[in-house]
Amino acid sequence: NEQSRIDILINNAGNNIPEHFTKVKTKNMENLVKINTIAAFNVAQLCALKMIELKNRKKIGASIINISSQMGHVGGPIRSVYNMNKFGLEGLTKGMAIDLAKYNIRVNSIAPTFVITPLTRKFLKNKKFRKETLNNIPLGRFAEMSEVSSAVAFLASDAASMITGTSLLVDGGWTAK
Repeated sequence: NEQSRIDILINNAGNNIPEHFTKVKTKNMENLVKINTIAAFNVAQLCALKMIELKNRKKIGASIINISSQMGHVGGPIRSVYNMNKFGLEGLTKGMAIDLAKYNIRVNSIAPTFVITPLTRKFLKNKKFRKETLNNIPLGRFAEMSEVSSAVAFLASDAASMITGTSLLVDGGWTAK
């Protein structure tokens, strides 16, 4: 019914276990694929089915936003499994955008750089890693959660009504290099 409709999905589950490609443990890889790719697919599929149910969807429209990463656009050391997952999420975003466009459901991704969160704080305590990471961001700082949420608000809004199948990079210029 109209009261239980879904207009916006923000698909934001993810994890990372940094390991050198030659040392990746199969269990870690499988767990990351389940969290970063399969879960995103399953949640998006369930929500898309619910979004399609709305009879006047062509008029109202809907938006699915997958939270990806700059690592879905570039490679990085000790990130092979994470890269694999985020590149996959970017591909899923494009495929979904094509399949769901006829229902007026837009699908995009947001690809942030390192955002200050409880998850990233533990990695950023390593001074060498922190310095190397900042050296890759031309703006010279990490992203704030508010910067990512502003990008989400834009893609979910009517201002983005003609945007589908793309990735909004919130990476301080990392991928521009």
